[in-house]
Amino acid sequence: MQRQAGVGLFLKRFIDRLAAGVGLLCLSPVMATTALLVRATMGGPVLFRQVRPGRGGKLFQLVKFRTMLDTRDAEGNLLPDGQRLTRVGRFLRATSLDELPQLWNVLRGEMSLVGPRPLLVEYLPRYSAEQARRHDVLPGITGWAQVNGRNALGWDDRFRLDVWYVDHWSLALDLKILMLTLLRVVQRQGISFEGDATMFKFLGSSTQARPQLVPSSATPPVERCRAIR
Repeated sequence: MQRQAGVGLFLKRFIDRLAAGVGLLCLSPVMATTALLVRATMGGPVLFRQVRPGRGGKLFQLVKFRTMLDTRDAEGNLLPDGQRLTRVGRFLRATSLDELPQLWNVLRGEMSLVGPRPLLVEYLPRYSAEQARRHDVLPGITGWAQVNGRNALGWDDRFRLDVWYVDHWSLALDLKILMLTLLRVVQRQGISFEGDATMFKFLGSSTQARPQLVPSSATPPVERCRAIR
């Protein structure tokens, strides 16, 4: 079983931060154009910020470009994702341009280029002990589950692939996932789950024991959104 530790982890983080720094510099014109497009079509704020759990359940603030409006019903509740997701938002999700601000999370050491996607804090007590092992490694902008179905996968398959990555991690595997990610972006596969605009919520596995995984630090609440990627 291969875990992220020692020299391997040092090299992974070095490569991550180097690539994130270069990426932020080289992609700054693309990010500036995307920010202007979001501002013009959806107003402010341009960025979506949300607390997510990272390695070991440690909380951090994930940043992405907004893809949804904050439209609410008469009772003040957010409308379903499909009604709030804009045409521009669909394009950003299909091309993964909405993920580019997460290079900042990578530069800060909160995320990796490759790893299980960081999900919602509310999911932590819902994981089985096996599913919770996805938090043994740094979360990523892309991952093994993302190149093998992305949001078109059900939760069981998604978590199974995440744990497989934890057990088989290597720098070579990371490189393979990055190359496959470029292919999947071009193909625009697995953007949403069948019948949903994004991905339905994970409600937990009732048949397996729960782990004692809790957030390791308190972070002020920020903007919430039902969309899960």
